[in-house]
Amino acid sequence: MSVTLSIDAMGGDHAPRMVIAGINRVVARYPDARFLLFGREPVLTPLLSRFNRVRQVAEVRHADEVVDPVAKPSAALRSGRATSMRHAIEAVACGEAEGVVSAGSTGALMAMAKYVLRTLPGIDRPAIAGVGPTIRGQSVVLDLGANVECDADNLVQFAVMGEVFARKVLGLDKPSIGLLNVGEEQHKGNEAVRQAAAILQASNLDIRFYGFVEGNDIAEGTVDVVVTDGFTGNIALKSMEGTARLFTHILRQALRNSPFGRVGGLIATPALQAMRKRVDPRRYDGAMFLGLNGVCVKSHGGTDAIGFSHAVGVAIKLIADRVNQGIKEDYAKLRGTDPTNVSKQQVINSR
Repeated sequence: MSVTLSIDAMGGDHAPRMVIAGINRVVARYPDARFLLFGREPVLTPLLSRFNRVRQVAEVRHADEVVDPVAKPSAALRSGRATSMRHAIEAVACGEAEGVVSAGSTGALMAMAKYVLRTLPGIDRPAIAGVGPTIRGQSVVLDLGANVECDADNLVQFAVMGEVFARKVLGLDKPSIGLLNVGEEQHKGNEAVRQAAAILQASNLDIRFYGFVEGNDIAEGTVDVVVTDGFTGNIALKSMEGTARLFTHILRQALRNSPFGRVGGLIATPALQAMRKRVDPRRYDGAMFLGLNGVCVKSHGGTDAIGFSHAVGVAIKLIADRVNQGIKEDYAKLRGTDPTNVSKQQVINSR
């Protein structure tokens, strides 16, 4: 499809070469895609000379500064107007690009994107959504860290956004939604979680609300969309990543510590390679900032070209599947308002 993406070419531990090499992989899959590369022109132009395919579909836009990866989001927002990240986001706001991708600081990207792009009608806060492998396939989890504290309305908004994403991007006909809780019983959890469950159960949306799910349900794939606040979601994500690394470490030691283990490892090599491919975090790179008035995707800061190419692919798919339009329409239905004319005051009055 024909699409123009704005790229923060200086964001990430291994930028800008990783960024350019990642786009080079994307061009093979999406030959009609075009890219605006924001960063230091004296660095980017010589690098592009090594990637002929990228040079033909990319335009370099000079930006002197780069967001400090350890800077506080508020500081980056105040002093980052000349950075590659800020320029890349502004290209979406002014209509030059349809989406932005960056591997820079998550906090800075969220702060700048929310300030420049604003949120969709009726959405109070954007949420970071990520896709991960489960026993049954894949699932979406949100929020993964953007909002430490959430009320019931925030959780309901996350549920609507996650359902639209799972339906349009993952291709699920009627995805199931679960609220992450400390138990499945209706009386469990804090007031925000219980109120959100009541709203979803009584909503006029044609959604499949499962109810409460627990932490172990995420990997089991009990539901297609897991909704939680950013504090809990981020801890759950990091715990699962750490557990995966621990399992890999223990397995590697077991296969190396004896002659029988080494022989068994050789025999099991095809199966082990298939498993590694299935859980490879690069395949799931590309966290979506759902709820913004524009497509914004965050790639992992330490990723390589393969991971970044997947993040760019996520952005292209979000645009192609008109996910933002779906969120606007479903949230308007939830509140009983016209999706083409939803103001903040209308949403407040409808509560």
